[in-house]
Amino acid sequence: MNTDIPGDLIVSEEVLADIAGHAALQCYGVVGMAQPAAANGLAKFLPQSPLRKGVIVSVDEDGVLISLYVVLEHGVNIVSTNLVDQVTFALEEFVQAPLKGIDVHVQGIKVR
Repeated sequence: MNTDIPGDLIVSEEVLADIAGHAALQCYGVVGMAQPAAANGLAKFLPQSPLRKGVIVSVDEDGVLISLYVVLEHGVNIVSTNLVDQVTFALEEFVQAPLKGIDVHVQGIKVR
């Protein structure tokens, strides 16, 4: 069936945040998401269910800006471009959202 159906697809910011958070956790060296506002310099580690709390999504006419707040594993060399590329691929592949940018904020290091 190759028939185009007119209409718009509207994806909520919460869905964008879930996709970005899940993609970030798939990146080697990322052990979790954290609250964006770390009180007293301590990052609050979030369980996997509220992934969107570690992601802030801003949408305007230029596109989508994603801010990721992550906790990394100690001793793992992670290149932020790998994390950005993984999240970019997920958003472009699943949602086809025009991206304005992705910011990565390291909120903590976890020692295993």
